[in-house]
Amino acid sequence: MIVGRCLGAVLVTGLAAAPAAAQSPVAAPLSRVPVEQVPLPPPRPDDAKAPATQEPSAKEPSAKEPAVKEPAVKEPAVKETGPDGRAPRTTATETPAPVPDPAPLPPERPADIPSGPALTPATSVPDDTACLRRLERLGAKAEPVAALADGMCGAAKPLRVTELPDGVGLAPAATLTCTAAEALVRWSTEVRVIAERSLGKAPQRFQIGGSYECRGQNHDPSAKLSEHSYANGVDVMGFAFDGRAPIAVGTTREGTPEAAFEAAIRARACGFFRTVLGPGSDAAHANHLHLDERERPAGHRLCQ
Repeated sequence: MIVGRCLGAVLVTGLAAAPAAAQSPVAAPLSRVPVEQVPLPPPRPDDAKAPATQEPSAKEPSAKEPAVKEPAVKEPAVKETGPDGRAPRTTATETPAPVPDPAPLPPERPADIPSGPALTPATSVPDDTACLRRLERLGAKAEPVAALADGMCGAAKPLRVTELPDGVGLAPAATLTCTAAEALVRWSTEVRVIAERSLGKAPQRFQIGGSYECRGQNHDPSAKLSEHSYANGVDVMGFAFDGRAPIAVGTTREGTPEAAFEAAIRARACGFFRTVLGPGSDAAHANHLHLDERERPAGHRLCQ
């Protein structure tokens, strides 16, 4: 009886509590709360807004990290078009490499390196040693003399020529290189043949106006050195004969045998000498034949 009353009381109490529990709200889990029900924070004031986003700049070296110098880089050539729109031109820019300060000096020249003596025109090119034997076979008389040296003038192995073939003399004797002496000797044989044909007599002596002499061309001190300065030229003033009057260059009258003789030997000299000047060439050569062996490019000869 008592137990039944207790059970009834419990049931009545449970029934009364059920409606109250149904009416009390129960907080839902956060994961199930709708987004629209989540409260938003108040808006941020305008003066507190973050500044506009900027492009990130290149990383600058910090005070603790020393800057590293990069080697010079040659930029590729850039083609540009000229103002006329035609031919493009190519320009290239290059970043110069850093130069140490101060620049290093070159190493000093060792003191034990010898320096040879400077060459001079008188000793730089020796003459042909076989030339003297050729002169002897031709019948000329010549003897070697000491080397000539006077500043830029001179000759390494000059000869003193005293007689031409067939006993023809030189007045005075000529001091020449063997090359010039051989040309004079060979030409003299042609002169004898032409004289016998034109005049009936061969000359017995050649009148020499000059051979070796250290001077400028045409005796001008400011001019280029003459070939006489190298014993490479000779001036022939005239010819002496036995039994007839001598012939002086530049004094013969046109149309005479003497004039024909002078013209013929002058033309023949161009076959033996590289330079032939005489009357009509210029005022400096109006009274003699200048003959020399000056070398020119491609074997060019000057015959006037």
